[in-house]
Amino acid sequence: MSLWDQARRWLAPFAPQPVQAAVAVPQITRDSSLFGDLFNNIAGLPVLNEDTANTISAITGCVNLIAGAVQAMPGHIYRESPDGERQQEPAGPLWYILNEEFHPRWSAASAWDFVMRSRLLHGDAYIAIRRDGRGNITTLEPIHPRRVYPMIMDHGNTIWYRVAPNPLFPRPGDGEWELIYSEDMLHVTGPGFNGVRSPSPLRYSLRMVGAVTQATQDYSARFFANSARPDYALTTPGNLDPATIEALRGMLADRHAQENAHRPMVLSGGLDIKTITMPTEDVQLLETRRFQIEEIARVYGVPPFMIGHTEKTTSWGSGVEQMGTGFLRYCLRTHLDAIQTEFNRKLFKRAGRFFAFDPSDLTKADTKELYESLRIALGRAGEPGFMTPNEVRRVINRNHVPGGDALFAGLAPTATDPSSQIPQGAPLDG
Repeated sequence: MSLWDQARRWLAPFAPQPVQAAVAVPQITRDSSLFGDLFNNIAGLPVLNEDTANTISAITGCVNLIAGAVQAMPGHIYRESPDGERQQEPAGPLWYILNEEFHPRWSAASAWDFVMRSRLLHGDAYIAIRRDGRGNITTLEPIHPRRVYPMIMDHGNTIWYRVAPNPLFPRPGDGEWELIYSEDMLHVTGPGFNGVRSPSPLRYSLRMVGAVTQATQDYSARFFANSARPDYALTTPGNLDPATIEALRGMLADRHAQENAHRPMVLSGGLDIKTITMPTEDVQLLETRRFQIEEIARVYGVPPFMIGHTEKTTSWGSGVEQMGTGFLRYCLRTHLDAIQTEFNRKLFKRAGRFFAFDPSDLTKADTKELYESLRIALGRAGEPGFMTPNEVRRVINRNHVPGGDALFAGLAPTATDPSSQIPQGAPLDG
């Protein structure tokens, strides 16, 4: 060994070692998601978590429907004067964040989708407010609920949030938990909020029906993986020794499993085959799955026909307008109110400004009904209008026209109008 090699060998223990990114271990407390995943199984049923829930089409359909509706809905910032007049503010930095880009890694569409999925699956949605040195909002960063641990501080008056490092983006030496004050964390709560957390639908309302649905899917998969062939038994009038029984099992497994399942079976030595089946009225697999779809839709407040379950169901009306209005009124409204309330109390500290979604696209009628309603809004048959021409043109995505901001006040009664012939104060019945 050369002198240089000996020196390197002697100095090796003192050489700087590469720093590995620290990954925080999730807290396994009784109310944590990890505790539920490990210990809260029911009667041997599979545990429902975010990954397994995404394999259930009814849950995925409900989440996609609600999240997609919020994702596609524009949001505007309004200013309200002391006399109650509301005016939409021009597009500014905060409008751009809420409608175009939350964060360099998050477009507004993907961020709203993530926020809704967090609320629908975990109960709570968290968005960190990032500010510059002067306190101005620069970005909004969505955070997965499993990384956030709320803590009650200031004698129970406020909540601070401990945020675990993001395991998707480990950096050398970045293993510290982040502590975020309540004013810098948008916490969109779900039904049943107890002042700290909201109950997770995966562990409560969806716990049983989701686990049963997953078990039913697994059973169906195993059944069809077995080429939809029922179980069977081999019988013989004599007794077989254990070695012969094991040899028969091995032969059947090798020659008549998977792709060889349909090969003809040749029996000898007095063997006979008996099919073991369960009565259809006892299994009722299809009926069970239909009921599970309705249960999941009931949890989310989604009409079953809106996720493709149309059997024995009717809609609110024959038109898209009635469907959109019902969906907005009975399902989406609670989600929109929760988001708007949290955003307004954290993003705007003075009265007179607020954020609100614009759900008009969901309630927009077909072309004929839309134009008819706009004619009434402008003022039809001499009646006073309540929308200006430019406001109507904005609804149908048309540019403003000069002089289009005047409100039609209606026409005065004419001599041919029967109501103008009635003397002032005269009784109408003659």
